[in-house]
Amino acid sequence: MASAAAFLAFSLFALHLCCCHGQAADAGNGVTAIYSLGDSITDTGNLVKEAPPGMFETIKHLPYGVTFGYPTGRCSDGLLMIDFLAQDLGLPFLNPYLGKNKSFDHGVNFAVAGATAMDPADQFNRSIPVPFVANSLKVQLRWFKDFMKSSFATDGEIRKRLQNSLVLVGEIGGNDYNYAFFGNKEINEVEKLIPGVVRTIIDATKEVLEMGANRVIVPGNFPIGCVPGYLTMKAGSSEPSDYDSSGCLRELNLFAAKHNSRLQRAVADLKAAYPNASVAYADYFNSFLALLQNASSLGFDAASTRKACCGAGGGDYNFDRRRMCGAEGATACAEPSTYVSWDGIHMTQAAYRAMSSLIYHGRYLEPQILNFPEKYGQT
Repeated sequence: MASAAAFLAFSLFALHLCCCHGQAADAGNGVTAIYSLGDSITDTGNLVKEAPPGMFETIKHLPYGVTFGYPTGRCSDGLLMIDFLAQDLGLPFLNPYLGKNKSFDHGVNFAVAGATAMDPADQFNRSIPVPFVANSLKVQLRWFKDFMKSSFATDGEIRKRLQNSLVLVGEIGGNDYNYAFFGNKEINEVEKLIPGVVRTIIDATKEVLEMGANRVIVPGNFPIGCVPGYLTMKAGSSEPSDYDSSGCLRELNLFAAKHNSRLQRAVADLKAAYPNASVAYADYFNSFLALLQNASSLGFDAASTRKACCGAGGGDYNFDRRRMCGAEGATACAEPSTYVSWDGIHMTQAAYRAMSSLIYHGRYLEPQILNFPEKYGQT
């Protein structure tokens, strides 16, 4: 088993890694609330409320939030995809479920940075250290149910509320694999987790649909072989043939693609089982690759697409797990908007904005179940 010190270092690393009838024409109209479950890609402040003093301090302070103006608990320099989606639907930003004295009139964010899809007790054993963050998808789903029951008097009222809501189940599952990889598991071993992770996501989605949700989006995983943190970890053991034309690690991207392929098939089965709901798959994998391929035209520095804006270590990736963004010795670049990666694991506000545009206003939401109010348009 890894030492406690090593595990703490990776916990920080993994944290940073960390619907109408059928496809009716008005499927995306009338969304008055968003409910979101997931991990650090979506967390708008739950982890910083949950973590004890001293844990994960970096995201509580600048330079996290520097573009926004102050730290918000988001793992970025500014806003996330969920924020841009809310804006485009004419809704306020989602407040974190664990926030005090916050308005939940237009939805709630249950996502927690570092969270796994599967319960740690179900997945981890003595060869894989249990992560600090225990707020798995099961826990978040319980929060969601508790919130709805405490906010509405009957199941009928809950169903009525969900008729005018959008529910995002994910992105989640990436940390299940991250912790396993850190436990020195080979890719062929980690692949054995894919069926369980996908089943957990689909089972949660079924429960949401049974509650009355009729607009549900299930995102896939990113091409993790393009992430500076992983590129740094593998740099010493990789050969030139291990990289594709974009400079990403083929094997890790193939792994992520296997997860996504299985998840897409399961989402297709869900759509068939719930024909009166609009269920869509958000293709984070191919939209991210499209961002990389069109980086210059989207306003990014093509030479820095695999380099962290905030970090230490320089080189091709500017990532050092011992001196991550916010730690002593790490610095932030002057123009985050020209970088895709913020801290070597998470993306910049500019990249999240581009991703949101590609997915929700482009061709990477399959099928397109949202129509956006004209007066708000695209952010």
